[in-house]
Amino acid sequence: MKIVATFWIAIVQSLTAPAYAADFDADRFAQRYFDAWVMSQSPEATRQNLERYLALLADDVGHQHLPYDPDDSRIPTGKQDMRDGMGRYLGAHTQHEANLISYMAGHDVIVIHYSTLSKDIHPQTHEEIAQDYLTVEVLEIEDGKVAMIRKYSP
Repeated sequence: MKIVATFWIAIVQSLTAPAYAADFDADRFAQRYFDAWVMSQSPEATRQNLERYLALLADDVGHQHLPYDPDDSRIPTGKQDMRDGMGRYLGAHTQHEANLISYMAGHDVIVIHYSTLSKDIHPQTHEEIAQDYLTVEVLEIEDGKVAMIRKYSP
């Protein structure tokens, strides 16, 4: 009986233990993540800015952006896929401002709420596109890295 009880206690503890180390500072991480993302979107963004952002992500990071991209798969090339996709648009904004409204940390999750104002030139029509929107990102954390990004914006 003691073996069964010990087994169940071990299972519950492993399921409820944080996926990041006890010294993981979620507040600091949330701010670092947001700042790195903002720099990667800047009109002056460089490959270094992009790599600072990507350094916060797991290699197999998943990225879901509802309602546009409902797939929440994590694949071995997740970070490389984001590098390739974000690299194509590096420095494409003519203006980009983002303001952190709030964030909160929970069990292996950081929720970030921010506003964004951006302007771009459409590659085909050459018309200016201006966007002003609110976003909520839910970051699922594993081993001190972002394992899944769930982005909600209009």
